[in-house]
Amino acid sequence: MSNPFKNRVRSLSGPATDIVPVEPDDAAELVQTAIALYVETGGAVTVLTAAGVVRTFNIPDFTFVPVGVRQVHATGTTASGIHALCLS
Repeated sequence: MSNPFKNRVRSLSGPATDIVPVEPDDAAELVQTAIALYVETGGAVTVLTAAGVVRTFNIPDFTFVPVGVRQVHATGTTASGIHALCLS
């Protein structure tokens, strides 16, 4: 099968080339900064943004969050089914 992403220049505007499950963690940052998050079950999400700021926000089920994220904190996060959209 051909890969339509093979010669495409990666862009922060997408599309992502991988989606990785995230386990919220207060100590460890993501392996790669995400270009966005996808959340299956809504609630509060506390993140360290790509800009280096900790933010908490509430979102509904099945939501895309189009913000660069370096870390998803366990403390303050009640949402689940969190996935990082990445440019691998």
